[in-house]
Amino acid sequence: MKNAKSDELALDFLRVCEAAAIASARTMGQGDRKHSDHVAVEAMRETMDSVEMRGKIVIGEGERDEAPMLYIGEEVGGKGYPEETRAGFPEIDIAVDPLEGTNLCALGANNAIAVLAAAERGGLLNAPDIYMDKIVVGPSCRGAVDIEAPVKYNLKAIAKSLDREIDDLTVIVLDRPRHEQLVNDVREAGARIRLISDGDLSAGISAAVAGTNIHALMGIGGAPEGVLTAAAMKCLNGEIQAKLVYDPKRLSVDASKVPPVEEVHERLKSMGIDDPDKVYSTDDLAPGERIIFAASGVTDGALLKGVRFFGAGKRTHSVVMTTDTKNIRFVDTVHVEGGPDSVIRF
Repeated sequence: MKNAKSDELALDFLRVCEAAAIASARTMGQGDRKHSDHVAVEAMRETMDSVEMRGKIVIGEGERDEAPMLYIGEEVGGKGYPEETRAGFPEIDIAVDPLEGTNLCALGANNAIAVLAAAERGGLLNAPDIYMDKIVVGPSCRGAVDIEAPVKYNLKAIAKSLDREIDDLTVIVLDRPRHEQLVNDVREAGARIRLISDGDLSAGISAAVAGTNIHALMGIGGAPEGVLTAAAMKCLNGEIQAKLVYDPKRLSVDASKVPPVEEVHERLKSMGIDDPDKVYSTDDLAPGERIIFAASGVTDGALLKGVRFFGAGKRTHSVVMTTDTKNIRFVDTVHVEGGPDSVIRF
């Protein structure tokens, strides 16, 4: 993906995210999270096929027998082109979450987004669909934190890097029973906490952007979302450190509700992961040199506004960024429908 092609693909991927966001936003507040996700997947897949690429899904909706489309390993893009023409298109690995925050969308709550990351072949880790412990910080704190260190150590390091006190920090944590000790440690250290019900990907991005009043994300979420977050960090100069989590005790769940450790280890080996206890850096999760990250708001959030519908169309708010150009574009798009007498709202 050379610069000129990266810019073209970035706009194509913007269209892909916008389509998924619009489709899922129409289901907002209807209380059916599966339906919201389904329409987002369909819209993203259909639009993605129009992109001039030889794409391969490396993080998607699950294994082929679990997902009818956007499954891991599925080939996408270049639909309708002759095979000899398609052979000249760039080969791209793609990670998607057509609707991050399915519950948020179903309930009409904030911070649901449609998101996609892309890189050259091998540029994104093929992460297993299990849990991952993460710490995410912005550019000023890059290199200062250690996921294996005590919470208080990391909060002191973040505060020092930002030239402020610990009690001036705000940390985002998923509101889950597994985070009881983490929440206690953050409070004991003196920092503030914003507990969220879902959506640690958008929360991680907020931690890397100045002005959001979020200074770190900590805690256990999904491994696929960790890779998408890493792709965003490569573009934002932020940092993510992460470790895979499969111990039922750490997850605060009954052992019968998660696969046996031996089974997890075998699956990791089949995916090329020999050390299940490895600490992953940003570059481990997203090693690509040319990365594109795009996201569109479904519902309003700290970073992006949700989809607005009006009589003659709809309005989307998105972010698209690339490591090639180091541009971070916030794109406010009015999608016009209807005839020449349509009234456009800005």
